[in-house]
Amino acid sequence: MRALVGVVGLMVGVLTACGGAASTGAAAPGHSRGETSMAPAATSQAPVPEATTSAPLPTGPNVSGCFTEADGKIFKHDGDLPGVITGDGPVGVVITYERRGNVCTWRPLSDRLVAVGYRVLLYARRSTTLPEDAAVAMGKRLAKESGVKRIFLVGGSIGATTAVPAALRLGPKAAGVVAVSGEISAENAARLTVPLLQIGSENDGYGGADDLAEAHAAATKAPDNQTMVIPGESLHASALFGSPHGKDVLDRIVAFMDRHKG
Repeated sequence: MRALVGVVGLMVGVLTACGGAASTGAAAPGHSRGETSMAPAATSQAPVPEATTSAPLPTGPNVSGCFTEADGKIFKHDGDLPGVITGDGPVGVVITYERRGNVCTWRPLSDRLVAVGYRVLLYARRSTTLPEDAAVAMGKRLAKESGVKRIFLVGGSIGATTAVPAALRLGPKAAGVVAVSGEISAENAARLTVPLLQIGSENDGYGGADDLAEAHAAATKAPDNQTMVIPGESLHASALFGSPHGKDVLDRIVAFMDRHKG
């Protein structure tokens, strides 16, 4: 009797953190207009996290399970989509995440900004809503909050690409743009009259070094025009925050905003 050989298919379950499937050297504040910098390559490896028990998802008002009323004011927009305003500073920040992303992977930036005195708005959006329109609507909403005087627009990937035209539409309230892994068109960059900080990985297929250089060269009217390129990497948008380069990226964003918050 010939022996039968059984073929067993192994299925591997891939567990992702909240927002983990998103499509997705710190600089001193004194950078001059037109400066481009290449961040130093990290030599250390990211630590392997210890196994932990997942916290239960909140049952009350929240945004993607990452922000609750303990973090700030939860609001609804565009029908029934949630958003949150956290912090209470006079300078606001609107964060628009990357396609297929969510607010969760932007929490490192939000927490850092709130800790140094900014008021941050994060929001969920429909895939059918243009990020530019959403960012403008959120900017106008944040501008109505008591005490908010100026607003930075921050975006990742498509959120970064559309942050510049959104800032143009927001008008005098716009304090500046931080574009992480964006592809800002030369036409939009040339129209920008507020400070611009671009951050991206050298080898990223969207918002890589060449894309950032093109927008940098075109943004001749921006009073400050900075670019930070992470050499040898292809990390995209909010993936930078959890990488060995995360601290340098966050430091650079805070330094840029502190310089231009007015």
